[in-house]
Amino acid sequence: MAIHRLVRDGMAKDTFSSLRVFNYRVWTAGSFVSNVGTWMQRTAQDWLVLTELTHHSATAVGVVMGLQTGPQLLLLPWTGYAADRFDRRKLLIVTQAASGILALVLGLLVVTGLVQLWHVYVLAFLSGCVNAVDMPARQTFVSDLVGDDDLSNAVALNSTSMNVALMIGPAVAGIVIAAVGSGWAFLINASSFAAVLASLCSLRKSELRPNIRTGRVRGNLVEGFRYVGSQPDLKAILWMLFLIGTFGLNFPIFISTMSVKVFKGGADQYGLLTSVMAIGTLAGALLAAGREKPRFVLLPVGAAIFGIGFALAAIMPNVWLFGTALVIIGISTLTFTNSTSSLMLLSTEPVMRGRVMALRLAIGVGATPVGAPLVGWVADTFGPRWALSVGAASGFAAV
Repeated sequence: MAIHRLVRDGMAKDTFSSLRVFNYRVWTAGSFVSNVGTWMQRTAQDWLVLTELTHHSATAVGVVMGLQTGPQLLLLPWTGYAADRFDRRKLLIVTQAASGILALVLGLLVVTGLVQLWHVYVLAFLSGCVNAVDMPARQTFVSDLVGDDDLSNAVALNSTSMNVALMIGPAVAGIVIAAVGSGWAFLINASSFAAVLASLCSLRKSELRPNIRTGRVRGNLVEGFRYVGSQPDLKAILWMLFLIGTFGLNFPIFISTMSVKVFKGGADQYGLLTSVMAIGTLAGALLAAGREKPRFVLLPVGAAIFGIGFALAAIMPNVWLFGTALVIIGISTLTFTNSTSSLMLLSTEPVMRGRVMALRLAIGVGATPVGAPLVGWVADTFGPRWALSVGAASGFAAV
């Protein structure tokens, strides 16, 4: 199998080797600032829908998640084709600017008191369309910044940066919401996109490794499906990712409903719990960065621990023990998702990477419109602890 040939055991490499590359350092710095703002917005958006626009409706939160992630599936395979066909740096400038504008619009609606639930639905869908184009380009853009030797390390450090932002963003959002209202969290996120746009404009173009662009040939849009269909290892990864992505990666629903309905907390507690889970994902990211190559065995191991973490979270009697279970879930989530990303990138021909990663995102993220409303309904009908049981079942089913 393609993946098994390239994931032989080896000595651990320098955990931060990719940071020696100037372009990667600049991109990581700009992305980190923007990621902090993004996690602030996600926390504020969930809180806005759950407590300000509805009476604790987890179903409404699930609908927002579905609208925001559905375009990953709806726009497949054009999004992956765009990542392979166009200059990724220029494509990212457009998508990041568009995301900043949408955050600004939502922030203005909230601070002026004009926001309604349908506004959030519409803006979530538009944001999802932008992200559907942005995410395959952003994930494959790493290969333009570093060579294949450092690619696995760069992917892991990207996850590290994202999860440090996840530790900071929700906690700051909780403070901002409590102090001045949720609208300002959206406005802060809108301003944070200036950092990533500045980093994209500051890259040394001569040092970029330009992507091998696919030509305008009939059949390009479905070539990604054919390619994955010919690789048994890739198909196995995608089946596992479908189960966990559809029914398990619905953290805004799980954490918000447990925080509000079970532990009777406010926005600060919700933000803190989200940040606590990031401690686990950060630990998992640093472990991944120290591996020379990802190993296929990490997928079933990560999925099993994912299921165990959810089972523990479902029975925890207080918020502190629940937070401990979230750390376990965070480690397993990062181990599983990061391994799928690295394995698929390294085992795919460079000319096909955009389309294959778009397929990965469509299955892992775009399936949320199926799972999120269902998980939200379970939380509303039977309680948040039963919703966590659905997440546990997804991990065990993947194994």
